[in-house]
Amino acid sequence: MNALPARVLVVDDDEVIRELIRLNLELEGFEVFAAVDGQDCLERAGHIAPHVVTLDVMMPRLDGWSAAESLRADDRTRECKLVLVTARAQGDDRQRGERIGVDAYVTKPFDPDELVDVIRALVEGEPA
Repeated sequence: MNALPARVLVVDDDEVIRELIRLNLELEGFEVFAAVDGQDCLERAGHIAPHVVTLDVMMPRLDGWSAAESLRADDRTRECKLVLVTARAQGDDRQRGERIGVDAYVTKPFDPDELVDVIRALVEGEPA
């Protein structure tokens, strides 16, 4: 990993899940920011310049799909890695994610260690 910690933006409307992910990533040395939904994510991402964004799919105001599409369309966030952390991981959902350019899926309920491993691999430039 770089000398500076990698920045991760955690986006989930469930505070318990957001805090679980934040705590596990901070314990592993990541710099973690949080957003409560897709709209909040887009407002924060341009300023934070995250290396990785974890996105729930089902959220109010702006869902994870729309947020991912907007992140990919924005020059400031086009290169960040996107991880969908969702219960929606059926074939159609994964194909939609591939079209958008999602880098990895972690299915809820998830093992926090697995999510940390996926994020670390993406930061280090390895496939997740």
